[in-house]
Amino acid sequence: MAEIRDGLRVVKFGGTSVATAGQLRKVRAIVEADPRRRAIVVSAPGKAHPKDTKITDLLYLAHELASKDQPIDPVWRQIEERFLGIARELGLRLELPPLLAEAKRRIEEGASADYAASRGEAIHGLLCAEWLDAEYIDAAEVVFFDRTGRLDEARTYAAIRARCQGARRVLIPGFYGTAANGGIKTFSRGGSDITGSIVAHALDAALYENWTDVSGFRMTDPRIVPDAKGISEITYGELRELSYMGANVLHEEAVFPVRAKGIPIQIKNTDRPEDPGTLIVAERDPGHQVVVGIAGTRGFTVIALEKTLMNAEVGFARRVLDVFASHGVSIEHMPTGIDTMSVVVSDRQLEGKLEVILEELQATVHPDSLKALPGMALIATVGLGMNHAIGTAARLFTALARARVNVRMIDQGSSEQNIIVGVEEDDLATAIRALYAEFA
Repeated sequence: MAEIRDGLRVVKFGGTSVATAGQLRKVRAIVEADPRRRAIVVSAPGKAHPKDTKITDLLYLAHELASKDQPIDPVWRQIEERFLGIARELGLRLELPPLLAEAKRRIEEGASADYAASRGEAIHGLLCAEWLDAEYIDAAEVVFFDRTGRLDEARTYAAIRARCQGARRVLIPGFYGTAANGGIKTFSRGGSDITGSIVAHALDAALYENWTDVSGFRMTDPRIVPDAKGISEITYGELRELSYMGANVLHEEAVFPVRAKGIPIQIKNTDRPEDPGTLIVAERDPGHQVVVGIAGTRGFTVIALEKTLMNAEVGFARRVLDVFASHGVSIEHMPTGIDTMSVVVSDRQLEGKLEVILEELQATVHPDSLKALPGMALIATVGLGMNHAIGTAARLFTALARARVNVRMIDQGSSEQNIIVGVEEDDLATAIRALYAEFA
């Protein structure tokens, strides 16, 4: 296990961790248990119980109703009751009604969806700052986006450092910042993870702790393998591979800011703080562990092209890719043979575009055969130990053969730390169970 240097720790608490007054009592105990936890990032309240609705979803609904000139009062009462109830139960003196009234007024007057959604974190951040005895710093004052919609790194990092300097404890709401035009802009859903990573980078933290409702990553989806082993340590690169395939404990973009400085991320469980969780690091010794994780997801289509002497036709692949690019469709994988090429695309990307893409491919590259094969799932088997362990691929395909799973596509990354296979969607769970049994 990698050693963690001493120093400041940035702690981010997800929606389930801050959903109720009871959860916030756990949060305070966690923060106060370690004086190094001096920078806090919080999400909006998540579901208080399984049938509840997240505050962010209620805010999006309020914006949608307001945009159609429909009353938002019934929805807004739910939002108010959640915030006021938490404050009341914790005995806080924060004057929430004026803040809620101002947000409601602006949404009714046509504020953007990003502004509406961000109020969950902004208002809850004020509440949590009082509860945790921390200085509140509005994310709109320290997180900035450029004109392309990307993070303005230099300006953001400088602003965070300046505002946090000398403070005993600070709290910054996650998920949003200020756009180049001065309005509010949000990250994608789950973006509070990114905010925490940005704060960790700016403050040169020793560790970024991400507190959620699970005790780290498991070797595979527990919905498929209920007793799947936990992952104690994983690299940023391995995590990226698994996140791409649906392992979504952490927002996949949260890796980049901390990776630039080699800051470890630790996934921890708010309800079980004694659990070690998963440590995400730049490098690790794989030891005898060949595979660290297995993840899979449905919803892909293979577009298969065949053409005699394809390999001798200069620019063939470029022309194929140009067709997809002209329709704004990104490619997931593109395994090739001498006279064959398979293009794997997410069904979400292809929605409403498949027929016209097939027509343009036929007209542009004149294949001998062109087929669209829907209903495919991709499975990534990931691990640093794979590029040193002889026979890993043989073990993988033997396990799938024993489970009578037909492999429709094979792709291995140049880093040799992952093997991706395509299987029929109906075979996804069977394949994952077979691979887990082989490598766990």
